[in-house]
Amino acid sequence: MPTPELPGPTEWTVGEPVGVGPWPGGPDAWPTDPRYDPELLRDGDRRNVVDAYRYWRRPVIVADIDARRHPFHVAIENFGHDHNIGTVVRTANAFAAAAVHIVGRARWNRRGAMVTDRYQHLMHHRTVDELLRYAAEHELTVVAVDNSPGSVRLERATLPRACVLLFGAEGPGVSAEGKAGAALTVSIAQFGSTRSINAGVAAGVTMHTWIRQHADLTTAW
Repeated sequence: MPTPELPGPTEWTVGEPVGVGPWPGGPDAWPTDPRYDPELLRDGDRRNVVDAYRYWRRPVIVADIDARRHPFHVAIENFGHDHNIGTVVRTANAFAAAAVHIVGRARWNRRGAMVTDRYQHLMHHRTVDELLRYAAEHELTVVAVDNSPGSVRLERATLPRACVLLFGAEGPGVSAEGKAGAALTVSIAQFGSTRSINAGVAAGVTMHTWIRQHADLTTAW
């Protein structure tokens, strides 16, 4: 089921050096292309979007990404108000993931997403079992990312093209139910003293591995 719309910040913007100001020449010079937003043409566009989307309406941007989304999904367990979810959503948006699935609590701290959740499809599942059923119904292979015994090195693994990359909460990692339901468990090679890396970082590393294995890099910005 879609994540309920929650009150949040207005569109995230950055300082004056980034983005563009009002369209030069005033309203008489505005383009007639329906993709453009009159308010952005009037006031300027300082949003956190690539230059190709400057002045575009948000639904049009989402539709354009939808036409190019990759067939991998990302899921993260949220059984204890994990603060990494915003980072995961922002990274999933950067790599044009099909969807991000929040498992457990529906509410999460959106600050780290920098409002990229407005451009990224989000789904909520109350339990891991619900997520696994969704994956089975949509013919998605579940890949758990956890440094548990028996895991395969991510650096040596071939990730399925149509898959769900499942991440656990910071600390406990992927739940026993998640690992049991996964067709494959991969771990990221580490060489220091810490027993695990940040879940948001692990998600970024794994998504980029999928990109290197499957994406058409000529379509990147």
